[in-house]
Amino acid sequence: MLAACSDAAPDLANAATVDPGAEDLLVALGAVTDPRKCRGVRHQLVTVLAAAVCAVLAGSRSYTVIAEWAHDLPISVWLRLGMSRRAPSESTFRRVLQRVDPDELDTAVSGWLARRAAASTSTSQTGAGQTGSGQAGAGPVRAIAIDGKTARGARHGDGRAVHLLGALDHGSGVVLGQTEVDQKTNEITAFLPLLERIDRACPLTGAVITADALHTQDRHARWLHEHSAHYVFVVKGNRPTLRAQLADLPWRTVPVVDEVRGRGHGRVETRTLQLCAVAAGIGFPHARLAARIVRRRRPINSTKRWSTETVYAVTSLGYSDVRAHRLAKIIRGHWHIENQLHWVRDVTFAEDLSQIRTGTGPAVMAVLRNLAISRHRLAGATNIAAACRDTARHPLRAADLLI
Repeated sequence: MLAACSDAAPDLANAATVDPGAEDLLVALGAVTDPRKCRGVRHQLVTVLAAAVCAVLAGSRSYTVIAEWAHDLPISVWLRLGMSRRAPSESTFRRVLQRVDPDELDTAVSGWLARRAAASTSTSQTGAGQTGSGQAGAGPVRAIAIDGKTARGARHGDGRAVHLLGALDHGSGVVLGQTEVDQKTNEITAFLPLLERIDRACPLTGAVITADALHTQDRHARWLHEHSAHYVFVVKGNRPTLRAQLADLPWRTVPVVDEVRGRGHGRVETRTLQLCAVAAGIGFPHARLAARIVRRRRPINSTKRWSTETVYAVTSLGYSDVRAHRLAKIIRGHWHIENQLHWVRDVTFAEDLSQIRTGTGPAVMAVLRNLAISRHRLAGATNIAAACRDTARHPLRAADLLI
């Protein structure tokens, strides 16, 4: 449904296109419900949201900076965003972003991002002649990481921290969805609703979902199986019986199928992967392979002993579905959500320092940051901070990213 006051929305917001990959972001934003009463409204919701998106694409971190950025726009950009004689004030941005439904906004922008990511992926595969697409065991095309993050500087009225559960595509670095949860333990109940939203925007058929031990739940595995998707779940102490079963497998007789050595963050590290078929005898739905990952690390140029960590995981993928090196990459790739999303929001957009607390403001600002990070990546950026600075140098650059 369009907003109640959408009859005066800019023409661009009504310019639906045939190709979903070429859809204007203003079309997606136009589907968000306006929480305001029509009386006294000077700026349509799609205009306020579009201006806020452009400002965050340019690196804005607060309502004040968003309003200042919009105020300095040239007339040509005002017209593209649907503004009239003046830009929205700081109080307008603040009131709108504190009241708009963050889940509805996330559904709109994440669906737009997912369609653009899918369109760019299919284009690149066509251009490459789909090399290797017919090889047996080549593995799933998509891997999606699910993980939560607490916005440390934001608080609800009762003092609770704002906790957000998000989904990130391993390959493109695009955020496919986000929802707010009451606290970290409530991530479990929000897991499937988030996946359902993502599935409606871009079907999860054939995708692999990675998650930490908190989400190693039977009903999550069954839901993914019913939707023709796969999982790779880490198993820790919250599932003691399952972990004991995995630890008791004959790992000493199982060969290492993948080994990676690397240097970084002041340490040298070795990772080995072993796989064992578990068609029967493991108490977890649709599990076909068990994995043991052994990580050995020590500081570079140090005589300290190696520290060793053993991690177990289960997956619904079989030997015929994925190669060992691809599965090892999927397991390691789960941490992309920390490095490519959570870290960027903290460092580039100073999310943990943000004092935005009222209403839905913290969650909505997080959605805008996710959109900015994802859109810059779709445009080819590898350094989000540099991309924001480049966008800030000319206002037309931000407006161009809306289409």
